[in-house]
Amino acid sequence: MITKSIKHTLNAACRLCCGGAAVLAAAAALTACADWDDHYDATAGPGSELTLWQTMKQQSQLSDFCQVLEQTKVFRQHKKTATSYAQLLDGGQSFTVLAPVNGTFNKDSLLRLVQTAVGDSIVEQMFVLNHLSRSNVSVFGAESSLAPSPGFRLANTKYVAIGQNQIGGVAVAEANCRTHNGTLHVMKGSLPYNRNLYEVITSQPQFATLGQFIRSYDEDDFDENASLSSGMVDGVPVYVDSVVIERNRFLEKVALLGAEDSSYVAVVPSLEGWQKAYEEAKQYFIYDESVSKRDSIQQYWTHRGLMDDAVFSLTVQPSPQDSLISPQYDRKHPEYHVFYKPFSEGIMSRPVRTINCSNGTLYETAAWPFTPEQTYFRELKTEGEETTLILDYGYCNYNKRVFSADSVSESGYLDIVPATGTSNWNMIFKLENTLSGTYDIYAIVLPKSVYNPLEPDLRPCKFKAAVNYVDEQGKEKTYDCENTVFQTDPLRVDTVLLASKFHFPASNYGQVNTKISLKLTCNILARETSRFAREMYLDCIYLRPSKKEE
Repeated sequence: MITKSIKHTLNAACRLCCGGAAVLAAAAALTACADWDDHYDATAGPGSELTLWQTMKQQSQLSDFCQVLEQTKVFRQHKKTATSYAQLLDGGQSFTVLAPVNGTFNKDSLLRLVQTAVGDSIVEQMFVLNHLSRSNVSVFGAESSLAPSPGFRLANTKYVAIGQNQIGGVAVAEANCRTHNGTLHVMKGSLPYNRNLYEVITSQPQFATLGQFIRSYDEDDFDENASLSSGMVDGVPVYVDSVVIERNRFLEKVALLGAEDSSYVAVVPSLEGWQKAYEEAKQYFIYDESVSKRDSIQQYWTHRGLMDDAVFSLTVQPSPQDSLISPQYDRKHPEYHVFYKPFSEGIMSRPVRTINCSNGTLYETAAWPFTPEQTYFRELKTEGEETTLILDYGYCNYNKRVFSADSVSESGYLDIVPATGTSNWNMIFKLENTLSGTYDIYAIVLPKSVYNPLEPDLRPCKFKAAVNYVDEQGKEKTYDCENTVFQTDPLRVDTVLLASKFHFPASNYGQVNTKISLKLTCNILARETSRFAREMYLDCIYLRPSKKEE
């Protein structure tokens, strides 16, 4: 979950430009500030009785910065308020201000932007909050509150490093000016705004299609339990400290691209490459017409199919130069979600450009650097011993058995026992998460020797198979595997090809009500009983991706 709690807010939370996390809140009216001034402990330490605002107003070299602060309004729950940052810094709350001197930023452009709500939000997030911190930060001396630390967080959650006579790579003109409500550092330039991966993808034109989709999942949750109420007004609760949790339910499943305390590498193609990959992928996520909101589901899973292996957290990579492991990695299926020599030969070795972000690096490519078989179009197994996947059965009983060997999938199998010596049993198995793709379908049958090495019965089993599925209109269909009678090899692990290049018209991926199944039916005549055995050891049903025949 992406959660950005707005702790110690004053009546609300400001808006993060480009749909990111809320990070600061301020007064909707300064007349309501008294409680919060006390809460923030306005006394910053020995120094001037002047506020931060009064101190900056006395310095002519900061007049441009002061003018922007006067015109930039605080946002309250994504709405522009009447309170300016000049008023906020003249109150009792404690801040550290990194004030750039005149002529080091485009004042006129910023003042034009703040005339609209959208522009004000951009200026607030990318400029004003980029020069404020809730931490009381002193630098370059024994008094430094961050002497053991390499940096601190700004009010927009961006991290800046402290270097020799500089903060965030910008030289300091005058450090550690103490005021009644905080510390002022006069900077020789404005601090650059370093966008995170979320902001780059959702704001850069070359990623517009993906960015628009990701932003459509942005939402705010007001956390009433974590918020501090000041009582009721006309029957409506009023909150002094509002806690808003901003989340993106799509990114919660992929990676927290807006989290400033994370470190990622990501690979994303630009528009043409993305569109080509998307058009290919969505053909695998076609849902039948009976599925509610089928187009939205197709869009969601197509994006997931492309993005699940496109972002990698550096904090969990044992050797990133040798291999990258995506968050979707599953130890049971190590053949997926691992990409070798990514920077020298693999998925990130041929970028159009490399974009350094505040929480990682984005590798922009001309094309999607994966194949469907590497990512979303994967092998599927229905384990025989997974009895919850048995939809129906007749004329038999069954037992789950454990057998550990390299040749046995998941160390287990299903023993299908006919009800009588002449019963031709049948059993229907659920096939989950099939795509609207083409598969070769197999049944893997084990020899009787896995249970008893001295088993004297070496008769093969004969059976038929049928695939139950639905077409794009949702109509039930059955493919009887060309009415073939299959015969197992009783002396070895036998991989029996039931259907070659079978195409499912409709995807079943992520669906609770499974519409895809495989029916196995024992097919031994009474006169054949001496030659064939009706008991079967079923290891698994195996679907291997295949290319569709044109």
